[in-house]
Amino acid sequence: MPFGSFTGINLLSGRGPGIKIRISSIGNVETDLRSEFTAQGINQTLHRIYLQVKCQVSILTPFEDITRDITNQVLIMENVIVGTIPDTYYNIEGINSNDALEFIE
Repeated sequence: MPFGSFTGINLLSGRGPGIKIRISSIGNVETDLRSEFTAQGINQTLHRIYLQVKCQVSILTPFEDITRDITNQVLIMENVIVGTIPDTYYNIEGINSNDALEFIE
């Protein structure tokens, strides 16, 4: 990694002699599967499965040691579930139960 990247000055970022750094994992890596369903129209549902990875790493440089928690989410699978097409479709969003009877009649 270039030495200028450690200074915090944008002008020097990416410049200067290279400095070796090491990144090592501290402790265990925690993983979790996440599932998400999203409506995609009248008769379609989008299903996504994510793998969430959380770990604590230590960055070792000649000047200091930095410890950070890193969390990342990776999309494993995405699928569109297609249902049957309805004969009729009514958008009754915002209508309460009292108004629903008037709407049907």
